[in-house]
Amino acid sequence: MPHEFHKIRRLPPYVFEQVNRRAAELRAEGADIINLGMGNPDLPTPQHIIDKLVETANKPGTNRYSASRGIPGLRRSLANYYQRRFGVTLDKDREVVATLGSKEGFANLAQAMAAPGDVILSPDPSYPIHSFGFLMAGASIRTVPALTAEQYLRGLSHAMKYQQNPRPTAMVLCYPSNPTAEVVSLDFYKEAVAFAKKHELWILSDLAYNEIYFDDPPPSILQVDGAKDVAVETTSMSKTYSMAGWRIGFVAGNERLIAALARVKSYLDYGAYTPIQVAACAALDGPQDCVDEARAIYRSRRDALVESFGRAGWDIPPPAASMFAWAKIPEACNAMSSLEFSLELINGAHVAVSPGTGFGEYGEGYVRIALVENEQRIRQAARNIKKFLAAKSNGADRDAAA
Repeated sequence: MPHEFHKIRRLPPYVFEQVNRRAAELRAEGADIINLGMGNPDLPTPQHIIDKLVETANKPGTNRYSASRGIPGLRRSLANYYQRRFGVTLDKDREVVATLGSKEGFANLAQAMAAPGDVILSPDPSYPIHSFGFLMAGASIRTVPALTAEQYLRGLSHAMKYQQNPRPTAMVLCYPSNPTAEVVSLDFYKEAVAFAKKHELWILSDLAYNEIYFDDPPPSILQVDGAKDVAVETTSMSKTYSMAGWRIGFVAGNERLIAALARVKSYLDYGAYTPIQVAACAALDGPQDCVDEARAIYRSRRDALVESFGRAGWDIPPPAASMFAWAKIPEACNAMSSLEFSLELINGAHVAVSPGTGFGEYGEGYVRIALVENEQRIRQAARNIKKFLAAKSNGADRDAAA
């Protein structure tokens, strides 16, 4: 018998686990770890959403199997959100599927549309599921450098020119970007849609951070005329409403891809717990001041991070959106790999970050820092890091003198 299953062999090591495991070991020893690694929102779910969950859970019959593609009311709520926010009209029955978070939606979409041997164009660096979902479906990934949106567009053209056999079938977008926090304009999406139509590609656009922004509101690819001919978009309740553990997301757009996803899901799940879906309707349809408040908190945390880490000797470019900052490894440690630095940082400063190499080859030399601790904890992290960097600099000076 083989020692490892085929699909498991195709998956690269999950480098974040090494940092997570070390954090757990240090906590067990009594260390106070400031975890700025995983993008796990610490803000509470707004009370009116919780109240709707409890109210619905107390009703007879809501404990039964739900609808795999989402209850009609939830799909209607998402369609109404797109109309309000983007001016995009969606058919709730043919162009929307509710998913168990956007990650599950993306992975099952890959299962629905990809065949062994298909080639998918994916940004690098990028959120792991953008590649791993297709790898698990049997497809092959051609990564395209994506430290900037312009670099990614240029790289896509190069990939299509030199990837002749087999020709790619789909391309992935993610803006606001996880991990780089970069945002794009509607003009970028217009170019992407035109490119996809020219080369007969599907587009999978990840819009999980669309409401966590600090300048102009990020657009949706579905705002582009004709985008629904080639594109679907995943969104999530996790970050906007601090509902990460509730596992509610959506895929919206191209009718053919939505139908394929709905069919795959019908074999795999019965949908989220009905009271959770009803509560998600309350989130989308209810007052949005809670979203404004969360956005303001993330902005304050971003500003505290940039200011305090800068004073500690680590310059952090201020992100325009998302709950992440993307930063080069500080100069005193730039001889280390991103994984080595992340492990050194958690050992020496008790601060956890995500190594850039976990997001792809072009993430090497960077780390992702999540805004998931309050300002006081962020400033404490900066104080710890200042001591850590000073020790590293002094050590380097001693080595040079020797």
